[in-house]
Amino acid sequence: MALIAPRMTAGLPADDAGKLRQALEGGHDITVFVDGTVHRLTPQARDAVVDLLSRLGRGEAVTVSSVEEMLTTSQAAELAGISHTYLRNMTDRGEIPVEYRGTHRRIRLAAIMAWLEQQKHSEHAKQAGQPAETS
Repeated sequence: MALIAPRMTAGLPADDAGKLRQALEGGHDITVFVDGTVHRLTPQARDAVVDLLSRLGRGEAVTVSSVEEMLTTSQAAELAGISHTYLRNMTDRGEIPVEYRGTHRRIRLAAIMAWLEQQKHSEHAKQAGQPAETS
């Protein structure tokens, strides 16, 4: 699924992890500096950076990798946490759009993310006792 080899980083030493955790808990201003220049991040990129820093702040090891825009059924299924057979059946029923490269199915990352979001909303509606919205 990765464009380049994933990069794994060990957790921070306890002292450094504690300081980072305190800094993250203490404020909402996450500013990114690269070579002295401030860079504004989109909300999604900001959330990803904060998630990475939070994990390091808990002393966890992390792995960072890139994801391709077009996924194989196996990659999409792994991302969605379902079997590739179940995913192929959903594409056959038209529940998730698919594109073909020859005889090979490719699924857009955005389509899987939208499906995951829909599943999350359906689960929240179930827990709240409301009927789930269908699309």
